[in-house]
Amino acid sequence: MPTPHIEAQNGEIAETILLPGDPLRAKFIAEHYLTDVIQFNHVRNMLGFTGFYNSKRVSVMGTGMGMPSMGIYSYELISVYGGKNLIRIGTAGSIQENVGLKDIVIAQAASTNSSYGKQFGLDGEIAAIPDFKLLLKAVQKAEALGLKYHVGNILSSDIFYHFDKDNWKKWQKMGILCLEMEAYALFLNAVNLGASALAITTISDSLITGESLSPEARQNAFTDMATVALSLA
Repeated sequence: MPTPHIEAQNGEIAETILLPGDPLRAKFIAEHYLTDVIQFNHVRNMLGFTGFYNSKRVSVMGTGMGMPSMGIYSYELISVYGGKNLIRIGTAGSIQENVGLKDIVIAQAASTNSSYGKQFGLDGEIAAIPDFKLLLKAVQKAEALGLKYHVGNILSSDIFYHFDKDNWKKWQKMGILCLEMEAYALFLNAVNLGASALAITTISDSLITGESLSPEARQNAFTDMATVALSLA
């Protein structure tokens, strides 16, 4: 401690860590949901904070975009700082007609077009799945809040601007609910290092209809997802 990417000292990061991609969303959660907050990281402006939510200690930190970035931060948070429950919270693009704007998608598994899993040297392809206890608690909280949510397979993509504009339709046929860019790496890092992980996303746009949320609507939708995630602390 510290690592090349996180300047926190021993004990400054809680065992439960919320991981939005945008560090400013980490700051928003710290300012609006947590009490007795300390900032433990500002290296590369990847802001990280620790505080209390309903008397439970929780941290929140940005991870940036994509699996390489998520891979770095989740690895260090688990292996160096003792993170036990890592919960990705972010936005995603729907590729199913029944998954609409502002809906919450709780990942039951993450598929990918990435080679991230190759590093583990397995004779085959491993399924990247979240921790069931975290998944169950998130579903129960979404039910209790009356939120519109879906549970299923998502795609963690290495590509945002795909030159094959209809590539997503192949994943749609396989039942993928939405597209994002981080969960697959998080799930594999967590299971390999003995931690628990979950990914909760809010639908910010639809590849089917072309609709997208305004910045204000996106922020309001984000608060529902944050509430579900914080309940897991």
